[in-house]
Amino acid sequence: MPGHLTKLTLEYWRDGDWYVGQLREVPGVLSQGSTLRKLEENIQDAYHLMLKDRRPSSHPRAKTKVIALTA
Repeated sequence: MPGHLTKLTLEYWRDGDWYVGQLREVPGVLSQGSTLRKLEENIQDAYHLMLKDRRPSSHPRAKTKVIALTA
């Protein structure tokens, strides 16, 4: 079953010998790589780990509630 394609903006820069980058639309997803291609692979792994960690709690007594927040 293929995954859902999501297009996000990779913002990247050189830091010494490394390419370092972050996803603009997803704060906290950062990675690095020895090449730009390796950075893209690593940022995808970091994004998948973030999605996995955001899955709902499996606690049997857990409840959810939608709340309104102001920015």
